Amino acid sequence: MKRSFDFFVSVIGLVLLSPFLILISLLIKLQDNGPVIFKQERVGENGKLFVMYKFRSMWNLESAEKGSFEPGNDSRITPIGRFLRRTKTDELPQLFNVLKGDMSLVGPRPEVEKWVAVYPEKWKQVLTIRPGITDNAAIVYRNEESILATSEDPEKTYKEFILPHKLTLYKEYVNSHTFWGDLELIYKTICSVTAKRNASH
Repeated sequence: MKRSFDFFVSVIGLVLLSPFLILISLLIKLQDNGPVIFKQERVGENGKLFVMYKFRSMWNLESAEKGSFEPGNDSRITPIGRFLRRTKTDELPQLFNVLKGDMSLVGPRPEVEKWVAVYPEKWKQVLTIRPGITDNAAIVYRNEESILATSEDPEKTYKEFILPHKLTLYKEYVNSHTFWGDLELIYKTICSVTAKRNASH
């Protein structure tokens, strides 16, 4: 049921959102003629690597594609990128990942190999299911970049505090997820994004 729902919603979503996706693509392209899509290798179900898609929101992609940290450095974010990140619309291309079967609409957020290697035993259980576009951790840490930007050592904060808590939330999802629970998380995500957008105005 979960896979059928993912496939159906991703197809409908891509069709309905296609004018908006085309508009965003044109705005990104007109801004600096760079690539529209940001691609980064992530660890998926059973440890299989896949390429995750996002709308590009940064000027320089090289370090980001390798999973490096530069939290709080607004100079790397493009003007359209600020809007995309604030509204989470930079994540919309992941509907293609859902369509392909690399991801689910709801599930633990996929990480880069660097951070999976830090807690391999904990990730082992998390990676028994498909990663997702949203989940409880994505809602709790919707302002993650702002949190890291205030830290004296962002990588240490992520490694020792944020990531362990995320993994706890991921494992809770793996152990107790249901179809109706997924629908609730999708609804909470929409409410969270809407509330954040309204608060920024």
